[in-house]
Amino acid sequence: MIAKDIYYIGADDRDIDLFEGQYVVPNGIAYNSYVILDEKIAVMDTVDKRRSEEFLANLKEVLGERTPDYLVVDHVEPDHASSIKALVDTYPDITLVGNAKTFQMLPNYFDLDYGNAVTVKEGDTLKLGKHELTFVMAPMVHWPEVMMTYDSYAKVLFSADAFGKFGALDADEDWDCEARRYYFNIVGKYGAQAQAVLKKAAGLDIQVICPLHGPVLKETIGHVLEKYQIWTTYGVESEGVFIAYASLHGNTAAAAEKLAEILRKKGCPKVVVADLARGDMAEALEDAFRYGKVVLAASTYNAGIMPFMEDFLHHLAAKNYQKRTVALIENGSWAPMAAKGMKELLEKMKEIALVEPVVTLRGVLKENDIPALNALADALLG
Repeated sequence: MIAKDIYYIGADDRDIDLFEGQYVVPNGIAYNSYVILDEKIAVMDTVDKRRSEEFLANLKEVLGERTPDYLVVDHVEPDHASSIKALVDTYPDITLVGNAKTFQMLPNYFDLDYGNAVTVKEGDTLKLGKHELTFVMAPMVHWPEVMMTYDSYAKVLFSADAFGKFGALDADEDWDCEARRYYFNIVGKYGAQAQAVLKKAAGLDIQVICPLHGPVLKETIGHVLEKYQIWTTYGVESEGVFIAYASLHGNTAAAAEKLAEILRKKGCPKVVVADLARGDMAEALEDAFRYGKVVLAASTYNAGIMPFMEDFLHHLAAKNYQKRTVALIENGSWAPMAAKGMKELLEKMKEIALVEPVVTLRGVLKENDIPALNALADALLG
């Protein structure tokens, strides 16, 4: 039991290699579902169909001889909703609870009779007995139909994808790191919408947060809300410099590492270096949002940008990257063009302060290139 009359019935998935077909999850993912036992019984979302059998077994164990009255659908995305048909087949009298967009989108995934359905809107309530559920609309965090559900009796917020993280529940890992990587890659584009929901949540007495991924949050709620306040406003979380490079023959990589060495010697509190060709793109994106100062170092390729860097910049733009100081290093043996291409992509983003001048290399890093790297380090630390 995670709160008064509220039980966890979700499942870990350690067999999955890529979440949403793109994010590496070395410690798996948790598909969270909950059930509230009262005069009426409400199931709070389902799980990915990959774990339907485990989910139904967990539910039956908690219910005993009883049957559920309601399924609250906070989010229609398949990793939470693709077991709805299995649940309805098992309990055909169950009533689905969702908003208007919920019932518009469910037919995209299921051929079901929605005769037993309750459509709710902002502020509507559903009384189960002692537990009374209030529905909080959270559109575009990160799908248009998303809502959250607040249980005023147990003071629990069922938060959909907000406040979640990568990793199975039994993974021994830091919450901040995988929650940050999860937030910026999945929800990050919608900071304004997430901020709107945070303001709604501020008016609720929340003692427990039950997200659809990651651990149930209790003692750490203050810390989590503090992080979300930074993340949803695109604020700087950590002082330091993040250097991302895409190197053709290793020479641009050498320049990136040399700049990191110079920054550390000059007292930079934290320097993180990422090879975009070999590292996790999602983690690089996370670090680009974490730090306020970023260096992008790229070789020229086909009179443009090394593809891994170009791809990274498109990822940043797609996630609404903004409010950062960015410095550029380019390399080109006869016609350096990477900086021009990087600038053109950065200029489409909001509140990006470009550090001048650009450091231009021509092949191997030479001794006479070091002063320019020193000057760039001073500009970043100044």
